[in-house]
Amino acid sequence: MLGLVDCFYNNYLLRGSQNYQSIIKTLPGFPGNLPFKLETGYIGVGQLDEVQLFYYFVESEGNPQEDPLLLWLTGGPGCSGFSALVYEIGPLSFNYAKSRVKPTLELNPYSWTKVASIIFLDAPVGTGFSYATTSQAYQSSDTNQGAANYEFLRKWLLDHPEFQSNRLYIAGDSYSGKIVPLVVKETVNGNDAGRNPKMNLVGYVLGNPVTDEAKDTNSRFKYASFTGLISEEVYETGKRNCKGNYTYAEPNNTACAVVLQVYEQCIEKINLMQILEPFCGYLSPKPSKLERAESALMEDPIDIHTSRSPWCRTYNYIPSYAWLNDKMVQKALHIREGTIENWVRCNTSLLYTKDLTSSFGLHRNLTEKGLKVLIYSGDQDISVPFLSTMAWIEALNLTIEYDWNPWFLDGQVAGYWMEYYRNMYMLTYATIKGGGHTAPEYKPKECFAMIDRRSHSKKEEERKKKRERKKERKKEEEEEEEEGGGAAVMVRSREVQRRKKKRKGNFLDGLGRTGLIRFDSTQIFDFRLVFDFFNRFSIRFLTVFALKY
Repeated sequence: MLGLVDCFYNNYLLRGSQNYQSIIKTLPGFPGNLPFKLETGYIGVGQLDEVQLFYYFVESEGNPQEDPLLLWLTGGPGCSGFSALVYEIGPLSFNYAKSRVKPTLELNPYSWTKVASIIFLDAPVGTGFSYATTSQAYQSSDTNQGAANYEFLRKWLLDHPEFQSNRLYIAGDSYSGKIVPLVVKETVNGNDAGRNPKMNLVGYVLGNPVTDEAKDTNSRFKYASFTGLISEEVYETGKRNCKGNYTYAEPNNTACAVVLQVYEQCIEKINLMQILEPFCGYLSPKPSKLERAESALMEDPIDIHTSRSPWCRTYNYIPSYAWLNDKMVQKALHIREGTIENWVRCNTSLLYTKDLTSSFGLHRNLTEKGLKVLIYSGDQDISVPFLSTMAWIEALNLTIEYDWNPWFLDGQVAGYWMEYYRNMYMLTYATIKGGGHTAPEYKPKECFAMIDRRSHSKKEEERKKKRERKKERKKEEEEEEEEGGGAAVMVRSREVQRRKKKRKGNFLDGLGRTGLIRFDSTQIFDFRLVFDFFNRFSIRFLTVFALKY
């Protein structure tokens, strides 16, 4: 690999590196022209642009001028943006039945690009088609990814000024739960410092996010109890003896060691990404229990045939290796020849340092920035259980706007959600019923509905205006209390009670205003009509009764 770097250094770097983009109109394996705008390119970051980050950009299929812009960072670290493009939220997917002989692509009806423009980034360096022109530049870490990805985004927007005014979200899933908040922080700081261009940052989106790996891992024990993977006796014994540490037993703590041994035996053959799906065997030597979740996500069975029984989800990743290592495909995508040896979906040999223990502090600081945040969890994921995500969200000490309630799709419960706020900051948390670790991969229709209902600019403005009105009312009440003394306090108390009653009475309206739920005949029965009918019936009955008697 380093030999390739040295050769390419002479042929490319000395000519001067410039940002490079190409519009892709056709792709091998897809019939006809692409019905959406696809751009690929490289953008250099670092003092000498020594890191060349590759990206796929798909313009919104709806209204590119008005729809939001997402920068998507896939987890890993080291998993390609192509994985999200084809297996999660992008406009293409593999037709697995037709891909046994040769990879064949088809359209994804639930692509998020129907409501947003998305940049799928191969980051950090060494991921996908991203490369470096020096061996030293291949070294990266959690903390330097915030600055590198912000620099990429800044240069991309300078090259694409038509998107500078679009609402911007930084998004990702899995390990990007640590990286996305860093990029958001850099973006906020860049705007505050007056850097060009000023970005219209609205918020960020995270799916099953790694936040604090120790706490995420420990929460699996509780999740295993909740889902019946371990007995109540094992759970209670573990609580008594393991002191909150369920990854390893302390020396001489025999009682805890026995519990953890039973626990490991119970989940050893469970698919950690989605506990209801078949367990995928390991091609490499069996990993330790601390490595299992990462291995399950990043290891692909590239040396076995897709017809092997029983089916395993990782078999779906096989076509991506054959397709993206095809020279014709690389030529169509305008990949720079000689920059990488082989494309892999997730690069497990990065020169990468995990130097951020927890991203919780970043989330806490960002609550003061007036952002709109969506956190979602596939509820069948044990690698980063929803219990762990809910725990750190609760620790932010936000005010609950709407408590735990179901949200619906096609008249069925699609998951559950809550909404929190602090001043102009708003966080929505949603679960995806039946979803796994990369939720859109398992529940594409539900995840598209979730993001679609949050992508409309009018709803965002209504929510912003509502929060501003609420803030103004609170300020007026405080002023009245100062001026009017005790009388004002009584008036304020009555007003608060009136509003609480109004809020309860308009609960279903409140669901609609969140953007996660919209009322129509295909999604939820409108109980307000029933309430209105009974109210009118009661009034008429009492009137007739009074006149008669």
